[in-house]
Amino acid sequence: MLERLTSGLNFQGEALVLRAERQRLLAGNIANADTPGFVARDMDFAAALQQATQARPGGARVIATSAAGHMTNAVDGRLPPQLNYALAAQTNLDRSTVDMDRERASFADNSVRYEATLRFINGSVKTMLGAITGQ
Repeated sequence: MLERLTSGLNFQGEALVLRAERQRLLAGNIANADTPGFVARDMDFAAALQQATQARPGGARVIATSAAGHMTNAVDGRLPPQLNYALAAQTNLDRSTVDMDRERASFADNSVRYEATLRFINGSVKTMLGAITGQ
């Protein structure tokens, strides 16, 4: 029973953590737009969320490693998302791949989705509290 109550919140919690990580990446890209040779990075959010929410049949999280015995840089039992390099939309003299239009649009989109995830979590918690208290 408890698993049914927390599974939705766990999923949204993972999504929130990944949205925050993506926001950090996009902010870094924007901050380094004038850095010569800077290569913009981003993540495939859907793939990262799928990796973060994979679970074994017993409910334990799967922690992937490149080979048996290798150490991971997992944080809280979670591997960092796979980062992709952004391709330059047009050639720049400084060889930077930051496209400010793309970065601003991605930043705004991710911000809206982050806020939506927060609202969903807040609504779910209010619904559960209402059910518990009988209101």
